[in-house]
Amino acid sequence: MTIFAIEKRTYLLLKELHTVEEMTSHFNVVQSLYPNMSMEKYQSHLKQMIPHNYAQLAVFEDNTCVGLTGFWVGIKLWSGKYIEIDNFIVHPDHREKGVGKAMTDYLDQKARALNCTMIVLDAFTGNFKAHRFYYNQGYSPKGFHFLKIIDESGLG
Repeated sequence: MTIFAIEKRTYLLLKELHTVEEMTSHFNVVQSLYPNMSMEKYQSHLKQMIPHNYAQLAVFEDNTCVGLTGFWVGIKLWSGKYIEIDNFIVHPDHREKGVGKAMTDYLDQKARALNCTMIVLDAFTGNFKAHRFYYNQGYSPKGFHFLKIIDESGLG
């Protein structure tokens, strides 16, 4: 666990989550991004993701989860070891308070400790607030993430 000070007398507790039980206890934060996600689907996805180096970082303010992001540690031929941020969520009631910066700072430290070459993430093309945030954290676009949707009903 890590503690970050974000404002005068405001502290955030950051905790890594590694089990389905830990992750599902903060399902309400996930639903702020995916309101139609069911608990059953969430649990099913987590059970498949965790064995493939998936974990989450949760941020707490006064024992309330106010931010959550998934992350994967992986390796690719072109990049070597990396961390991929997945579903970066700051609860709408807690935005612009330093929660997102605390999460990116934590993952930056973790990537360095694991000897990763980079941190990667996807942001939807129209999400300009996210783009501005990531630029301010030192991220920059380096390519296109192409996709071909095969079954739209399976999307979150």
